[in-house]
This record gives sequence, structure tokens and C-alpha cells, in this order.
Amino acid sequence: MRLRVITDSASDLLPPYRPDLTVLPMTVTFGTRQYLDGVDLDHRHFFELLVESDQLPTTSQLTPAQYEDAFRAAVEAGETVIAVTLSSKLSGTCQSAQIAAQEFPGRVYVVDSLNATIGEAILIRRAFQLIDQGLDAPAVAHALEEERGDIRLVALLDTLEYLKRGGRLSASAALVGGLLGIKPVITVEDGEVKVLGKARGSKNGNNLLMQEIEKAGGVDFTRPYTLGYAGLSDELLRKYIADSQSLWAGRAEELPVSTIGGTIGTHVGPGAIAVVFFRPRRA
Repeated sequence: MRLRVITDSASDLLPPYRPDLTVLPMTVTFGTRQYLDGVDLDHRHFFELLVESDQLPTTSQLTPAQYEDAFRAAVEAGETVIAVTLSSKLSGTCQSAQIAAQEFPGRVYVVDSLNATIGEAILIRRAFQLIDQGLDAPAVAHALEEERGDIRLVALLDTLEYLKRGGRLSASAALVGGLLGIKPVITVEDGEVKVLGKARGSKNGNNLLMQEIEKAGGVDFTRPYTLGYAGLSDELLRKYIADSQSLWAGRAEELPVSTIGGTIGTHVGPGAIAVVFFRPRRA
């Protein structure tokens, strides 16, 4: 039986998509204007609007009805569905998928990624690795739930402004941090965004990113990995890549690079860079 992966646009996967992938767009609202993420709002346009806006945008979760429509279309086409969703601790989107899946027992399997943006994306890419190896839907879903705990997402923020705007940091702390050149390092842990540490300046921040990768035991290059950046320029990411050659040299033929969209970009702002990978499996 043919398999189809269905996910939400918070995964920040960009077209062209595989023919067996469906990405459902979330709604992003700036003031009174609504956009469909990835349809009439690409990542670059999102950050142009974010920089110009005095207010943070809001994102609406997908509804059970939206998932039900997508699941029914796949099932009626003779497909079995693996739905990979944004972390249930960050959005009700996963719950919407689970509610809709009840209408299709044995034909739809929902996997909570416990991650977001490119962290969610590499779990989807892992799903396709397993599908291409010939695993059926229950086996793929089980493997993803087993392996999602191996994912490590580490990001370095360039500005504290958007954490302040979102109420996650006081104005005084943001001011002091900005004057001192503080660069927070964040992660997604157990499905939630957490601060790992703070660095003075980009160079120290890059060193902290490398330390976190080493702390995880390195990168499992047999499974997907990606670098990402938020904003209009990849300059800071290119500098990080140049500074971290020892991590990749001789191990990776290429470094996949993705852009980070509105779900996380709203809170980290432009200039953030991220590394996401699977840590080596423990024996």
C-alpha cells in the first residue's frame, strides 16, 4: 500500500516537495491581514513584514477539519498516512491531527515530533528514509517515535528584541543584554523551547554551539541533519560554517541549509542560526 506523509507548515519544509508529501499551511496574522504560511507568505516576505511591524504576528493552529479533509483525500486515493506534527507542547495542531485520525483507524498514524521548524523537518526526512527502505506505516511511525529523542536542535540568537516583544524577556534585561552583546543559545527539549546559555558576542556563541554538538556525542551523518537561518541574510550562518569546519570536514559531502519561517522566527527574530541533527544512537 502506498504511503503519504502529511505535515504542517511549521516544519519549514520548502517546495518542491516529494509527490508523497503534503504540507498543510498554518495561518499567520499581521494585524488585520492573514496569510497562509508557505502559500502567499514565504520566509523572506515573513521577515520583511516582521522587521517592519511594531507588533508580533500570531499563528493559528490547524483544525481537526483541515486534517480530516487531507486524511480523507489520501485514504480515498488508496494511501496510508503518517502525519508528523509540530510539538504538542507548542501548539494544539498535534491534538487536531489526533482527533481527525480517529475517523480512519488503521489508515492514519500520527507522530508528535516534539520539535519545531527544522527539527520537525529532519524527522520528516527520516520518515522518507525509512519509507524508501520499504517499511510499512506502523513501523515507520514506531521508529519515528523511538528516534525523535535523538534529535538535537541548537540555535544562536542575534538579538534579544523579539524575546522582549513576546514577553519572554523583560525590557531592562533586553537592554542590558544588547549593550553587552549577549547572544542567547536556545534548544528544543522535550518539546519545549529552553535557554541553554548565553554568550558574549557571535564568536563565543559559535563556540557554544560547537560545544553543544560535542556534548551530544557528535552528529549521526547516516540520518538527516540541517543548518538553518532566520532572516534576510545567511551571512552569520556562513561565518559559523567557516568557524566549525572541524565538525564537518571529511564527514559530510554537503551541508544542507534551510530557512526558518514564522512559527519560531516570530520569537527569535532575524539573524538567528541553528543546527539540527540526530545524535548517534546509544548501544
